[in-house]
Amino acid sequence: MLWNLPFITVVVLTFIGIVTVLLKKNIIKILLGINILESAVNLFLVSLGYREGGVAPIFTLAPSELMVLPTPQALTLTSIVIGVATSALVLSFAMVLYKKYGTVDIDKIRRLQG
Repeated sequence: MLWNLPFITVVVLTFIGIVTVLLKKNIIKILLGINILESAVNLFLVSLGYREGGVAPIFTLAPSELMVLPTPQALTLTSIVIGVATSALVLSFAMVLYKKYGTVDIDKIRRLQG
């Protein structure tokens, strides 16, 4: 059961993220839901690359069958960088919307727009 704990956590985080993105009207809360989804993806990638008793792939003299997979780690680092850039972009959009409309609520912005 403990071996499946990371995958159970991925499912729970994915559910929380999707529910937050779909049900919240505040742009900042939607961004937090997207960040939770990104964290679920990162945990999933790291969990896929895990090997019992494996060592980090930075040791060159270690036998290759004892190393964890380096590709999921590289994908996770790339995903973190993309997540930071996405968060910064959405936060800048939220600031512009707040300056223009005085709110970050999507429904209020739609009503003020027309």
